[in-house]
Amino acid sequence: MTTTATITKQFISSEQLLEHWQGHRNLTRRVIEMFPEKELFEFSIGGMRPFAKLAVELISIGGPALKGIVNKHEEAFNEEAFNPKTKEEILKKWDEETQAINQYFNEISEERFQETFNLFGQYEFPVYQNILYFVDNEVHHRGQGYTYLRALGIEPPFFWERF
Repeated sequence: MTTTATITKQFISSEQLLEHWQGHRNLTRRVIEMFPEKELFEFSIGGMRPFAKLAVELISIGGPALKGIVNKHEEAFNEEAFNPKTKEEILKKWDEETQAINQYFNEISEERFQETFNLFGQYEFPVYQNILYFVDNEVHHRGQGYTYLRALGIEPPFFWERF
């Protein structure tokens, strides 16, 4: 009997993936900064959530999810744990979670990126796909923020200026 080995070619290193994600986080932080305080918490279009709610969702995913992955602990998604009242609180928590992401991401071995993990007890995918979901979700919500800023007459930052 003949066996065939599958060779996996690496497209991107874990360091490059983290740099890519943090580039998106830098840009999203700048979008948060651009909102006037009142509109950050109140403005919406077509029934979508205000951008503060979207930012809280993003804050509630990245660091907590990576912590769960590192500790192999499936925990339910919890957006209600953080209820900011000011833009300053959101930005402070954003920065704290950025540091948590850096810490936990760097604790994931290359082999673990291929392991399946049940994110928040809901989505069972390989770790790398969960991380790509975090980035995709952020880009999606930042797009909503761009729409809000434009509707408010504020020119958002260029999407390619991530650093």
